[in-house]
Amino acid sequence: MDEKKKEKARKLSRRDFIKATGSATALAGVAASGILMGPGQADAAEPPKKWDDETDVVVVGSGFAGMAAAIEASEAGASVVVLEKMRTYGGNSIINGGVMAVAGSDLQEQKGIQDSPDLMLEDMMKAGLYMNHPELAGMVAYQSRDAYNWCKDHLGVKFAGMLHMGGHTVARSCPTSIYSGSEIVNKEMAKLKELGVKVSTGTYLEKLFQGKDGRVIGVQVREGYKFPDEKSGTVRTIKAKKAVVMASGGFSNDVAFRMIQDPKLIAKVESTNQPGATAEALKEALRIGATPVQISWIQLGPWASPDEKGFGIGPHFATGAVFTYGIMVDPDTGKRFISELADRKIRADAIIRTGHPAIGIADDEGAHKAGGPPGLLEKVLDRGVVKKYDSLEALAKDHNIPFAALKESVDKYNSYLEAGTDKEFGRYLQKDAKPMVKAPFYAMRLWPKAHHTMGGIQINKNAEVIGLDEKPVAGLFAAGEVAGGVHGAVRLGSVAVVDCLVFGRIAGKNAAAQKPWA
Repeated sequence: MDEKKKEKARKLSRRDFIKATGSATALAGVAASGILMGPGQADAAEPPKKWDDETDVVVVGSGFAGMAAAIEASEAGASVVVLEKMRTYGGNSIINGGVMAVAGSDLQEQKGIQDSPDLMLEDMMKAGLYMNHPELAGMVAYQSRDAYNWCKDHLGVKFAGMLHMGGHTVARSCPTSIYSGSEIVNKEMAKLKELGVKVSTGTYLEKLFQGKDGRVIGVQVREGYKFPDEKSGTVRTIKAKKAVVMASGGFSNDVAFRMIQDPKLIAKVESTNQPGATAEALKEALRIGATPVQISWIQLGPWASPDEKGFGIGPHFATGAVFTYGIMVDPDTGKRFISELADRKIRADAIIRTGHPAIGIADDEGAHKAGGPPGLLEKVLDRGVVKKYDSLEALAKDHNIPFAALKESVDKYNSYLEAGTDKEFGRYLQKDAKPMVKAPFYAMRLWPKAHHTMGGIQINKNAEVIGLDEKPVAGLFAAGEVAGGVHGAVRLGSVAVVDCLVFGRIAGKNAAAQKPWA
């Protein structure tokens, strides 16, 4: 290019660019996301002159975070309504495995486990590749015990046992008595009924309304919504006199949106999430100028099985038996290829690199130590997710694993248990683990599924949503998976529950404390 052409290119004005690319439509995608505009300016929706309904606080989403926010807001004296787009309440939380990370729980004290919020925070930061926003991650770690006690003492949630999950330095993950998030969600729902708070199911968030000063003042919804038809239902508006709390969850089941973030996550990559884990509410918050944080970081669950739909029941066996008391091998080689207790991303990436499902193995001793929901072993066998074999050789034959190599891997693992050190991968070895020699043996196929979206909209320690001008968006709070920054690159197992509860409670309290705008 000669100097005259270079100079002409340098002088190309913004107006010339727009003309050359087809007027303002060239910038439509960017403008719609709010990147060129401040909060309150991006494609603002005109508020109604007359509202159909009003309340102090509108909570969008009825999972752990949304219900926690609604409880706290109501107990602080605010009138509250909870909006849930699906026909039933609970979102992903009600099908969650029900395991909550707690630093310094009574269960740890009973077992003599030394732990601290600082150690939990360091584990979170290490797994998150130190991309976590330290202040947010610290809030979760330091308030984990308070959230756990709130569940037990205020809601009546029952916990039982203790798990050592991948990426945690010590055992700190407390499962509910039924190994399901429904134990927490249903207790939250009971508390909301006691408080007289309505959970409006089949109600889809369509728009967030802002006043002239940018404050969020209400929402437009579709009542009678039938997923996934965005035009179904009756349009109604709700004035939020104090605030709106976004607790709409993640988008692991939104194939189109997740592929924008990570093109590898095509439709063939299944998800553990319920069907409604989609991005509409997140995109609406971005439309009004909320700041996006690390949205492309999407976690795959390494304990998922291709032999069942969704989350299923296999992950309980994988976590409690295979990764804790057994081994995982590549069926092509018969060898272990990663620490079974590495963080989720490391394990998921390692499995995917092999190009095919891994095989998780436990013997009779390990299988019966798995814990999990009542009758777990019988259920996974009945569903065909786990298979039972009279010998290790029969297991190898059925899965086309070279027997000699598999036998060598098991023998090595047993020698590590006796020595107290995993010389290959540095895996933590349970003190009560015994050599894998007791038949029958159990095996399951493992292939990662999209599980958790670490990114979302930016919040601060008060759960206030932060706009592109780096200031809080007045009247808007967020908690749970829709908010980004807590987990960084990778979320540790069982930290999602406590994240939702800690920031859900903070959001609810602070939303109720806002001065009414009208």
